[in-house]
Amino acid sequence: MDTRAAVANRLVALCGQRGWTVHKLATESAVPPSTVKSILYGNSKNPGVVTIKMLCDGLGITLEEFFSGEEFTGLEQEIH
Repeated sequence: MDTRAAVANRLVALCGQRGWTVHKLATESAVPPSTVKSILYGNSKNPGVVTIKMLCDGLGITLEEFFSGEEFTGLEQEIH
C-alpha cells in the first residue's frame, strides 16, 4: 500500500467509527467536500499536511493519532 492509499483508508476507517459521511467530515473539518472526495477516491495524489490537519481537527484527533493507525505500519518506500 502506498501513502496516498493509507491516508484514504485511515479517513474511511475514522469516518466509519463515527458513522460519518464524506459530507459530515467535510463540514466538521471546514474542508470542501470535493477535496475530501478527491482524497478518498484517489484523485488527489499528494494531499497537503494542512488539509490532513484540518481533517484531524474535524475528527477531534491529533496528527500523531491519525498517523498511528495500522495503515501506516510498514508502508512501501515512495522513492524507487
